[in-house]
Amino acid sequence: MALIKSISGIRGTIGGKPGESLSPVDIVKFAAAFGTWVQRRHNKKGLKVIVGRDARKSGSMVNNLVITTLRGLGIHVTDLGMATTPTVELAVTGTHADGGIIITASHNPAEWNALKLLNEEGEFLSSQDGMKVLEIADSEDFNFVSNDFTGSLEYDDTWGKKHIDQILGLNLVAVNEIKAEGFTVAIDCINSVGGIILPLLLKSLGVDKIIELNTTPDGNFAHNPEPLPENLKAISELVIKGKADIGFVVDPDVDRLAIVCEDGAMFGEEYTLVAISDYILKNSPGSTVSNLSSTRALRDITTKYGCEYYSSAVGEVNVAEEMKKRDAVIGGEGNGGVIFPELHYGRDALAGIALFLSHLAKSNMKCSSLRQLYPQYVIAKKKLTLAPATEFSQIVNAVKNHFHNHKIDERDGLWIEHQNGWVQIRKSNTEPIMRIYAEGRTIQEADVLADTVIEIVKNL
Repeated sequence: MALIKSISGIRGTIGGKPGESLSPVDIVKFAAAFGTWVQRRHNKKGLKVIVGRDARKSGSMVNNLVITTLRGLGIHVTDLGMATTPTVELAVTGTHADGGIIITASHNPAEWNALKLLNEEGEFLSSQDGMKVLEIADSEDFNFVSNDFTGSLEYDDTWGKKHIDQILGLNLVAVNEIKAEGFTVAIDCINSVGGIILPLLLKSLGVDKIIELNTTPDGNFAHNPEPLPENLKAISELVIKGKADIGFVVDPDVDRLAIVCEDGAMFGEEYTLVAISDYILKNSPGSTVSNLSSTRALRDITTKYGCEYYSSAVGEVNVAEEMKKRDAVIGGEGNGGVIFPELHYGRDALAGIALFLSHLAKSNMKCSSLRQLYPQYVIAKKKLTLAPATEFSQIVNAVKNHFHNHKIDERDGLWIEHQNGWVQIRKSNTEPIMRIYAEGRTIQEADVLADTVIEIVKNL
């Protein structure tokens, strides 16, 4: 059993004892803390919060607990039912709500669930605001209303279509060109909310030939829901067997996008953002942003167009804040998370699909050929268990000393630029481990860089 509290929300495995897993007690407690934070932030009557969920089997139970708790605080709730994370984000601003809760554990396995928290901008809470919610939860400083002031509840299942309509209205979404290509598209939606909205989006884009895999939104995840190559063998085979032009894979809440080429090969999750950024920059030059753990290829593509690339600390909220600061035209994370600010400041796989298909249609190339246009980098991801007495600051100093002639960034652990890439070390907030990510032109180059850091740590 597991329960993880952080500034972005609360997540854990369903069942077990309160405080040790995501029990009903913990769900109510954290929903009440968020509702109280919303009350203090806005200090007005008639507060409204949007709630949506993915298709996990525990979703209905968690949803009911969250809604009842918010109403008990006197907050009016609009329940979107099953909805993607980006759909809920758009609904918050579209209805002028005061906040939102998305009930999803994202790429975690089916036994997990979580509450993701949004402010009135439909964006994840800042670290400062997240800390306030945690403090309220710890102190249990809630004040529930009497039955005369219970918040109302309404259901609104229209936001999926509204989300699609907003995507179709984007200047760079080339519906006519996509339709003219007559693409055959395979999709894997892990039996979550993507199974509802991806077919609708593709049909709206003029794609008539859709090969569906795992599109029944019943929460029976057919494989590990994280869209990594080792979990995508079935969609890869389906793309080849169905002679599809492309395959799209989304996680349970549809904010991450992985792409499969027509030959069954992985486009590479890191390159989802790279390819879409190439398309955006070609048509609308401007600055780009990704986190420090994302591929250097985005910087290469950005500078090719004479534009500025900027990095941020890991975390969607950090990327969004940096994008606003730099007035970026596109940004995101190397996990397949695309943030297109013309639509909203949240990772959005639906927008990613529409923009990628537009790029592919206009390129007159096969998906695999398009992938070959981009600089080749490979990231090695490793971790090291730390002894209880280990001081992370000692590790940082030792690694810095070894790479003293290199560019160093300490905004998020320790990031060091290398000739053909970089290496980053970060201490986990939830486990006694250190993560080591390294990028190079080849996996051997990346491994050597990561292993160098591991050897430094072991020698301490």
